[in-house]
Amino acid sequence: MPDLDNATTALLTVECQNGVVGGESALPELAKEARDSGMLGRVAALADAARGAGVQVLHAVAERRPDGRGANTNARLFRAAGKLPVRQLSGSPAVEVAAPIVVAEQDLVVRRLHGLSPMAGTDLDALLRNLGIRTLVVTGVSSNIAIPNTVFDAVNHGYRVVVPADAIAGVPASCTGEVIRNSLSLVAAITTTEALLMQWAPAP
Repeated sequence: MPDLDNATTALLTVECQNGVVGGESALPELAKEARDSGMLGRVAALADAARGAGVQVLHAVAERRPDGRGANTNARLFRAAGKLPVRQLSGSPAVEVAAPIVVAEQDLVVRRLHGLSPMAGTDLDALLRNLGIRTLVVTGVSSNIAIPNTVFDAVNHGYRVVVPADAIAGVPASCTGEVIRNSLSLVAAITTTEALLMQWAPAP
């Protein structure tokens, strides 16, 4: 992994929200994998270390209006999501960032009502450019869909992307490794949480 310029690097957490990876998740299998694998704890540690190093932290949250207005219906995934017992309704606890990840005062939260990626049709790209960001560290869920979409969109927008392999998760667990090896490693720098924490550690 190349050295990161903290002033032009941002850390993004993707869909690390209560309704996805929390105790009352609409997707209990994914939530269990995120917890049991240690992914959530590693993302929390990365966010804390990033702030200490002056790296901007952003949280991407997926939500929907109670009436579903503006939400996609053009794929089976979207239609199924509208029928789940836990819905990601705007303003509800389901769309709050899940513990142990903390949203600090200086963090930015980007919300979307549609699509598969926090970068498509949202404020994320504009915010990153206004902050002078050139490198995006992508963490969160799921390695099946949202993470690859985020990485590809960021690369298409001209960002250098870094993915800590142990700070993303999907189901089945084997999917994450396959996606990293066969897709993400072709377009992003793959690293580990430990390596990033060392880069962001306070100077001795």
